[in-house]
Amino acid sequence: PRPPARPRLERALSLDDKGWRRRRFRGSQEDLEARNGTSPSRRSVQSEGPGAPAHSCSPPCLSTSLQEIPKSRGVLGSERGSPSSGGNPLSGVASSSPNLLHRDAAVVGSSSRLPSLLPPRPPPALSLDIASDSLRTANKVDSDLADYRLRAQPLLVRAHSSLVPGRPRSPLACDDCSLRSAKSSFSLLAPIRSKDVRSRSYLEGSLLASGALLGADELARYFPDRNVALFVATWNMQGQKELPPSLDEFLLPAEADYAQDLYIIGVQEGCSDRREWETRLQETLGPHYVLLSSAAHGVLYMSLFIRRDLIWFCSEVECSTVTTRIVSQIKTKGALGVSFTFFGTSFLFITSHFTSGDGKVAERLLDYTRTVQALALPRNVPDTNPYRSSAADVTTRFDEVFWFGDFNFRLSGGRTAVDTLLCQGLVVDVPALLQHDQLIQEMRKGSIFKGFQEPDIHFLPSYKFDIGKDTYDSTSKQRTPSYTDRVLYRSRHKGDICPVIYSSCPGIKTSDHRPVYGLFRVKVRPGRDNIPLAAGKFDRELYLLGIKRRISKEIQRQQALQSQNSSTICSVS
Repeated sequence: PRPPARPRLERALSLDDKGWRRRRFRGSQEDLEARNGTSPSRRSVQSEGPGAPAHSCSPPCLSTSLQEIPKSRGVLGSERGSPSSGGNPLSGVASSSPNLLHRDAAVVGSSSRLPSLLPPRPPPALSLDIASDSLRTANKVDSDLADYRLRAQPLLVRAHSSLVPGRPRSPLACDDCSLRSAKSSFSLLAPIRSKDVRSRSYLEGSLLASGALLGADELARYFPDRNVALFVATWNMQGQKELPPSLDEFLLPAEADYAQDLYIIGVQEGCSDRREWETRLQETLGPHYVLLSSAAHGVLYMSLFIRRDLIWFCSEVECSTVTTRIVSQIKTKGALGVSFTFFGTSFLFITSHFTSGDGKVAERLLDYTRTVQALALPRNVPDTNPYRSSAADVTTRFDEVFWFGDFNFRLSGGRTAVDTLLCQGLVVDVPALLQHDQLIQEMRKGSIFKGFQEPDIHFLPSYKFDIGKDTYDSTSKQRTPSYTDRVLYRSRHKGDICPVIYSSCPGIKTSDHRPVYGLFRVKVRPGRDNIPLAAGKFDRELYLLGIKRRISKEIQRQQALQSQNSSTICSVS
């Protein structure tokens, strides 16, 4: 501790200014030696006289200053108050008049003799009950603080005594108060105690412990309810080069108040410039999302975007493809599967394009069988539950499975019967249309998509429209409007997947299909640290390209608004 600074006291009747300035204060080392009784010095004054009372609550920094104030013999009279006469040594100082110090030069300049010295005694021990008003003033400690007794434990005294005398005390002592201040002042991260790091418990760092990278504690930090939000969409683009001017209605529907955690978009008959399509997706989602994985199989595309702060909890992404039919050396029909593990839950996403035709139901069933048998997933990422997996069905080897695409199942009964149901009134009777749906009929028989479910459909058939219009096929072929584009899901654990929204995008009219999307809440479980992680890898080049394009379009929009405002002509009549 540093030597106490000279106190700034008000001028009082009992002080001799020159005598006060000649006083020598005891240093911190002398105080410690005097307490131990080993000090050779006898220059300290403990009291004014034999009858001076001792104050047990005096602060250590004023151990020999305020109690042993020198007094002139000519000044000690009845007209001057003694500081030791009351309970508080400063009471007489504060109550005396400052004008009495400016007396004649004989009194002020007279040499003062100190009273007789008493044998030095060690100063009284400092009490921790902070009952003294002077202690409260000097140390700025409030007795009402709940953590004062914790901060005054011997642990802190030992930590402080280990410092050299001239070294200030560390502001980050290992106590609860300093931890709270460290959390609020220095970093948003929770501070880690040194004793927790030194711990050698066999559970710390184990694969099943709560402190694991993919464990329960880490999962609770990001998802307290253990539910992740998914956006799954499918769109047959009909090979059109022209993309919609805006994808906000598609990726950011008005029904959703918040953006989702994962975006999985599957495309059939995609545009020729796949990179441009992915750039548009990145531009629409903005800087909060990154492209975790992108795969293609002919004109089948799948893009997986994730919030960038969740990329550390994803395993390596694996993909597999199946070809069911090749036309003109271009793979137009088949399936594309992408899988990965998020925390302790494994995901499988499959986008497919089955055989087209109103009466080719058997061919579509065969496409499904080939897909579940030929998709070779997972490869390196371990199965989270191998005892419930089957080598003959890829969908049984994952916790959560989403299968979406252009399945080409039609509404039976012919165009006339379907048009009659569509034109009955202002509100279309969707349940009546679904009674003719081939896919629902086959799923009830158990011949396809075993164990899968589909959210309730409340939108119009997504196929087949005239490009750029809201009317169904008006060509000579007169194709029957149908629900060809679907999103299905399956879970190992009942109730893990909860559909929130299932709809289409009628505003996107660049293809004869309307995009269909679904919003889901999926339960995620903590995982083990034995899976190969993606190590934060993402398509950085696409990320920068999408953000630059987003910024440039915003600048162009602002310039257009400024030019529009500046070109406005106001006429005064």
